[in-house]
Amino acid sequence: MALENQELRKAGLKVTLPRVKIYQLLEKAGESEHFSAEDIYKMLMEQGEDVGLATVYRVLTQFESAGLVCRHHFEGGHSVFELARDDDHDHMVCIKTGRVSEFTDPRLNALLDEIAKANGFNISDRTLYLYGQFEDDKA
Repeated sequence: MALENQELRKAGLKVTLPRVKIYQLLEKAGESEHFSAEDIYKMLMEQGEDVGLATVYRVLTQFESAGLVCRHHFEGGHSVFELARDDDHDHMVCIKTGRVSEFTDPRLNALLDEIAKANGFNISDRTLYLYGQFEDDKA
């Protein structure tokens, strides 16, 4: 719990039980999973935590403002959260199941840098979402 406390304090946030619990869930997810506010609320309820959905939304918004998490808005109004990272990674979103998978491709990163350079453009940030279906998600 000490690491979560440090991260919250470093972001200028008071350490509270709901903040710590939500941060821990996001940290456990790592790079593989992205959670909606509702997902986080359900997980907290399963753990027996008495945290309301409004609190989950409020904490996630505070985390986003403090730079601790990134919110991704997917088509259809689907928003998910992940801990903020410094690496360039992209997302594949299954239009059937809503499953989100991250990927990193150094060739893609190099190509985007090359395109930007050829156009006299300096990339400060980027986001790439691919929409489709995973073969193992098809009926």
